[in-house]
This record gives sequence, C-alpha cells and structure tokens, in this order.
Amino acid sequence: MNKKIWLSSPHMEGSELELVKDAFESNWIAPLGPHVDAFEQDLASFTGTSHAAALSAGTAALHLALILSGVKPGDEVICQSFTFSASANPIVYIGATPVFVDSEPGTWNMDPDLLEKAIKDRLSKGRKVAAIIPVHLYGMPARMPEIMEVAGRYNIPVLEDAAEALGSNLNGKACGSWGDMGILSFNGNKIITTSGGGALLSDNEEMINKARFLASQARDAAPHYQHSQIGYNYRMSNISAAIGRGQMQVIADRVAKRRKNYEYYYTQLADVRGITFLNEPDGYYSNRWLTAILIDPATSKVSRETIRLALEKENIESRPLWKPMHLQPVFEGYTSYLNGVGEELFEKGLCLPSGSNLTESDLANVVSIIKSNTA
Repeated sequence: MNKKIWLSSPHMEGSELELVKDAFESNWIAPLGPHVDAFEQDLASFTGTSHAAALSAGTAALHLALILSGVKPGDEVICQSFTFSASANPIVYIGATPVFVDSEPGTWNMDPDLLEKAIKDRLSKGRKVAAIIPVHLYGMPARMPEIMEVAGRYNIPVLEDAAEALGSNLNGKACGSWGDMGILSFNGNKIITTSGGGALLSDNEEMINKARFLASQARDAAPHYQHSQIGYNYRMSNISAAIGRGQMQVIADRVAKRRKNYEYYYTQLADVRGITFLNEPDGYYSNRWLTAILIDPATSKVSRETIRLALEKENIESRPLWKPMHLQPVFEGYTSYLNGVGEELFEKGLCLPSGSNLTESDLANVVSIIKSNTA
C-alpha cells in the first residue's frame, strides 16, 4: 500500500521535546505550572489580546465563554450553521437553544445580513439573543467588522470561534481578537497542537481570571476544599503547554507552509474545469489551515465524492466540507435562517491534504490523482 498522506497531521519541530523534558526534570507533571503561564503569554502576545487562559480544549473555552457571557438555560444563541459541531454543542451544555445562521459566499462564514435578519425576527417573537458565535472556517476570517457592528447595535456579546484560524488576520487584526472573547483549539490536526487543548482570549482580565477559576473546579480561596459555584476540570497541563510553547516558536513557518500548499494547489488546479477555490478578499489573510476546493459536477462531470474516493483508494486522506448544523440529526429541529450557501458548500466541497509536513512529492501525487479523474 502507498504511504499514507494525512489531511493534517501533527508536526513537531524538536524544541517541543526539550521543553517537555524541562517539565519532567522540574516535576511539573500536573495541570498548571510555569509552561502554562508562559504559553498563555505567548498566545496573548501573538494574537494582540491582553489575556489568555490555556484550557483542555477549544470546546471547553467556548463553554466557559458562554457562561461568562451570562447565557442561561432557555436563552437563544446564534451560531454559524456551516461549522463543526463543537461550535454548537456548548450551547446545549448550558441548556440554551442554538439558532443557526447560514454563510455568505465570500468567506464561507456567517452572513452579517442574515445575522441581523435573524436577530430582528427573534426580537419580533419576544426572544432576545444572548450571544453570537461566528466561526473562521479553514482559517478564512469571517466578516468581523460587519458582524461586530450588527452585534453592537443590539448589545449582544460576540464569542469568536477562531479554532481553525490561529495566524489569520483581517486588516492586520488577528482572528480571536475581534470578539468579546476568542476561542482557539490545539487539537492534533490544527496548525499548532498541544495534542489536545485550547485557549480563551480576551482583553477583559476579570473574565479570564474567572475562566481560570471555573476551569480549576471553582475552588474557593480557603485552606480546605470549598466550592460556592459549579466548576469544571478544564485547565491545560504543564506538559501540554510545554509542547505548545515549542509549537509557538515555529507558528510563522507553519502558516507560511500551509499558505504555500494552497498556492501549489491553486497553481496546479485553478484551470481544471469545474474546480474553484476560496480566494482572500482584500484585507483578509488566511492561515490556509486546510485548502478546500469546490467541485461542480455539472461542469467537471465528476462529484466531490468521485475525487474523495479516488484519493482514498491511493491511501490519501481528504474530507468533505462541514455538514451544516441545520442538516445534522441532533440539531435538525432548531430554528435556522438559511440562504442555501452552506448546503451547496457541503455538496461540492472537499478539503485536500494540507499539513505543514507534506512534501512536494505528496502534493504532486494529490494533484495528479485529481487531474486524472477530471480530465
């Protein structure tokens, strides 16, 4: 069988091991520790935010962001429909109700006009939206100036899901720094990884301190174990943070390589009949976490599945674009404001291998298979 080509595998550089060794030698084999503190400082500095809390997952960060925003059971939270389920699941953890809003074609992210339509409609029905969750999919920034303007008019907090967008920016302002709070993920397939893990970003020091408190089982300041609030076991370990510190040393290289992968695919495939790419609008800078293409079966005479299965046959991992939340069995009964964009992207879209450790031969192999199946 051919060598496996992964969609987006972890990429270690070497300094991660030295930092993990330091954690072992100092016996900080526990949640919290000096590497956690330093990793939080690295993240805040890189994103231009004032504070960061390193956590066990991006999902944990979003869950805490909802709690800190005052979302209560029965409240409604607007969430981008075209995304991964981790963007919506924490809404249900709290007992709140997700309301899904479709995407616009320029970025594949939340449509600001449809967002305002949804807010107005909820208000007309006596429902107030408690928070808004836009997502920067595949590293492409959402239309944050317009989203923030809409949210500001109705005084609704914005919880910015930047799980896929570390290293991306819009007009020079980093993804994760636009909203009232930002969420990052360091899952094994992300642009940097701590094997698992995530972070909550904010300029509000009180919010981040409260997040750290809640993430540490909400233990009160007492010589014994005393708890006045429900807490969570959401803090990052010192070992994971040591890996993250090593990864942050090479984040610029990781972004550059992912963008180079995109440019290679674009150069090789942009002229192939029926294949299109998501280009960066003016002022947008994507980390190109995953390169995605749209395959129009009416033009190319093949479908997304034709290409995916051809790649799979050669031991190459690819993946359809996210199935929108409003089409997911677990969420199909919830209110949605739709324009058809998310469904079309799901039907036509395919993510190509995009890891920063791919070789030129790997990329050429992927392109060759796609071309041979679209000729």
